[in-house]
Amino acid sequence: MQSAVQVEDLVKKFGTVTAVDGISFQVEQGEVFGILGPNGAGKTTILEIIEGLQTPTEGLVKVLGRDIRTDARNIKARIGVQLQSSAYYDYLDLTEILSLLGSFYPKRVTPDTLLEQVGLLDRAKSRVGELSGGQKQRFAVAASLINDPELVILDEPTTGLDPQARRNLWSLVGEIHRRDVTVVLTTHYMEEAEVMCDRLAIMDHGKLLAVDSPTNLISQIEATYAVKLVMAKPLNESQFASLNGSVELVQTGEDNTYLLRLKNDPHALQSVLDEISKADLGLEHLEITPVTLEDVFLELTGAELRD
Repeated sequence: MQSAVQVEDLVKKFGTVTAVDGISFQVEQGEVFGILGPNGAGKTTILEIIEGLQTPTEGLVKVLGRDIRTDARNIKARIGVQLQSSAYYDYLDLTEILSLLGSFYPKRVTPDTLLEQVGLLDRAKSRVGELSGGQKQRFAVAASLINDPELVILDEPTTGLDPQARRNLWSLVGEIHRRDVTVVLTTHYMEEAEVMCDRLAIMDHGKLLAVDSPTNLISQIEATYAVKLVMAKPLNESQFASLNGSVELVQTGEDNTYLLRLKNDPHALQSVLDEISKADLGLEHLEITPVTLEDVFLELTGAELRD
């Protein structure tokens, strides 16, 4: 089966700055593919190249089997795009905006159908400025579907939304996916990537660090649990060295905060607590969580995901 997106040795430079540095990946038809990374990682630049808004400095990019350098016009007619920020005519209502957008495509979906899909049919005569943040994002997704695309590209679709609005958008992406539409999205929310994506590309500083399913990426971490400790007194090197090899110090933060990983050893946590008690360090907070994509990112980059 032909890949929906094929990227080979892609490089994009802006003057002396290399925003995308020799990355390669494929997006299979019908999957939700996420590009995960902090701001400045190169995520948006990759999407803009796939969309035909930027030209690669080097490398090959094919979308729906066509080369983005030579057949961008055909590609644009077959994809839908939701940008990080979108501007619409203030004096048009939602139906009128969708009708206007649809007039640019030979194939289009009716405004009422799209507004019903995103739960905004009752706001059909409203203007964009009258919508909540979550409603604006859902409308932006509706606009990206106006030409009944084979591939939908969503750039940070839930940025700035409250938790309920984020989950509503997750459900909407799931509905698009169930119609066999390929979805490529960027995010810097770990939970979002884990819930929505069939496969993920993890990026930082323009480089591709890993590509796999969330489950497979997490399984590569030897630890089972992550433990956050906050203590009244600091844990020194000799005290940490006395712990057994099933405990890994991942990060040290301010105010005597420590992030540890516990490997598959039932006595690992107890050894940590015994050392804290013996040294009278004053445990103030203990938080235990399963290993997540954030731990994968820490493993790959040695740094927390930046906002």
